[in-house]
Amino acid sequence: MCLAGMAQAQGTQVAFGDVSQDSSLPVEVTAENLDVDQTDGTAVFTGNVLIGQGEMRLSAPRVLVVYLEDRSGIERLSATGGVTLVSGEDAAEATQADYNVQTGMIELDGDVLLVQGTSALTADRMFVDTRAGTARMSGRVKTVLQPEQEQ
Repeated sequence: MCLAGMAQAQGTQVAFGDVSQDSSLPVEVTAENLDVDQTDGTAVFTGNVLIGQGEMRLSAPRVLVVYLEDRSGIERLSATGGVTLVSGEDAAEATQADYNVQTGMIELDGDVLLVQGTSALTADRMFVDTRAGTARMSGRVKTVLQPEQEQ
């Protein structure tokens, strides 16, 4: 009971995914539609967007891709409309997500739900460090701890 109260009162650190993610791996994007704006170096993918990088998968209805200034790679991805992030056995849902490909950091925002096996945590925000394989949740963090059942 004390642990649940502490999780509600302050941010909490959790593992995320089976292993650390290599953010230098290629990013594969699949979608129904693509609109490219050469003037500002962006692309908007819409309709059942699925993004894969290594073992990590992100899906959303709309994803904005911002390319590096020299167009040599992706700077960041911004997913909106309801986002699902999966790495290994762990899955998270949120209203939106921003992925800085250069740093390997993902910020999920809005009604975050993290499911790890039979455990679930909710929060306002979750920050995932894909390189370290960790996550930090903040803003009304809540979980329910189940007592061990005798067999």
